[in-house]
Amino acid sequence: MHDFAHKVDGVREDFPILDQSIGKHPLIYLDNGATTQMPAAVLDALSAHYRTDNANVHRGIHTLSERSTASFEQARKTVQRFINATSSDEIVFTGGTTDSINMAARAWENRLDSDATIAVTALEHHANFVPWQQLCKRTGARFEVIPLTPEGDVDLEALGEVLRTQNVSLVAVAHVSNVLGCVSPIRAIADMAHGHNAPLLVDAAQSIRHENVDVQEFDCDFLCFSGHKMLGPTGIGVLYGKRGILSELSPVRFGGEMVDKVSTEKTTFEELPLRFEAGTPNYSGAIALAAAIDYIESTGRADIAAYEHELTEYAERALESIAGLRILGKPATRAGCLSFTVDDVHPFDLATFMDKQGVALRSGNQCAQPLLHEVYDVQNVTRLSPAFYNTTDEIDSCIALLERTIAMLRAAR
Repeated sequence: MHDFAHKVDGVREDFPILDQSIGKHPLIYLDNGATTQMPAAVLDALSAHYRTDNANVHRGIHTLSERSTASFEQARKTVQRFINATSSDEIVFTGGTTDSINMAARAWENRLDSDATIAVTALEHHANFVPWQQLCKRTGARFEVIPLTPEGDVDLEALGEVLRTQNVSLVAVAHVSNVLGCVSPIRAIADMAHGHNAPLLVDAAQSIRHENVDVQEFDCDFLCFSGHKMLGPTGIGVLYGKRGILSELSPVRFGGEMVDKVSTEKTTFEELPLRFEAGTPNYSGAIALAAAIDYIESTGRADIAAYEHELTEYAERALESIAGLRILGKPATRAGCLSFTVDDVHPFDLATFMDKQGVALRSGNQCAQPLLHEVYDVQNVTRLSPAFYNTTDEIDSCIALLERTIAMLRAAR
């Protein structure tokens, strides 16, 4: 295993929630694809802000407001550096990935002709599927779903055919699938899209913690992610947009903060990025997100990525040894999660009994019904998603408990 494995015990001490039992069993938290846990440094940053600096941002000249505003704008610069954006003006704080994508879709509406196409892939989480589907329904545009290869990767030939034969207004794709864990070749997709004058939006919710996310290297036009997938709090997210394209979009939410001058006859709007941040922003969430980024960087972003890849590969090999268990997909590169079905065992039953033994797994359709129902012809799956504070011993315990639980559930049929 990667050298980072020797540091994990120390890392785990930074996450107080992990040191507990579920019933009489030690917690084994393997649902990190849904939400990661927060280290003490992030909890402390959130608490410190509320204890000493809390005040509304951009609206007061008193000391607390100035402190709060400075921390909020420094958080914006921290995000800019983390994803290598060219300017902090390209960073819009939102409520999360879903909020970011919905904002982008609403803003795109005025640019979408009825003879145009929005292209997404069969991989997408509902958050990067339904907003574009509904946008097409409102405008009469075509909604095109790019299929997958038999292994579970985006079919780039099919994408190329759509780009060549249709008037594609925008392509939206997940960097990493929340079901298959497949890592899409974002730069290659961006080059294909841009070759046909189509901007690219990337859903980076599942990749932001453990993949190299560099918006300049990707050359994507938009990128969206959530704080709670990367050790931060819920309710905070980011919409990155290239400055040139963001400046051409109209705001989609209105109120305080985002306006310049308001009169009975006319309203003008603030410059980027404030024109997209109506009302009181989640400034405390942004400050905590910056603390999460600082923690990731101080822990070692590349080390986290390498170790999490090894954990996922380790878990995949172990799961493959269980009779009657099928892992969905065999992509060229997998990261972050593994979804599987088990013959004669319902995912809900499996996850419920695993929870009683202290193991947190995900079960259900993973908010990706088109992928599961239409591509793989399954209704629900169980998902295992490790993070860098997990260990191979936890994976081993999970596998042993899975084998026992599966045997029990089959015997009870």
